[in-house]
Amino acid sequence: LRLLPQQRYLRTERAEVSALERKRNVLCCLITRILKAEKQLHIDNLVFRVIDACQKGELGPGVQFLSFCCHSVDVLSCLLHLLNQGYLRRQEERPHVLEY
Repeated sequence: LRLLPQQRYLRTERAEVSALERKRNVLCCLITRILKAEKQLHIDNLVFRVIDACQKGELGPGVQFLSFCCHSVDVLSCLLHLLNQGYLRRQEERPHVLEY
């Protein structure tokens, strides 16, 4: 007997997981490329530049990829991930400025 409906939202397809991982990898690459070039940047400016690059489909000079929809929440999530991994850091006197 099955009394409860199947919870489809708990089962994530492998293709969806793979697509999310690819998106996160692209965002992390964009963030690091932008900060490598700028050395330090206000977090708001960085988010807007990453979103703009996603819409244009540009990973960097001469490197193109398919553009995709990117939201500030996605970028901020990747920023937190990179901060926790130690790839980025905040300035102590100005915590809203990130450095590579």
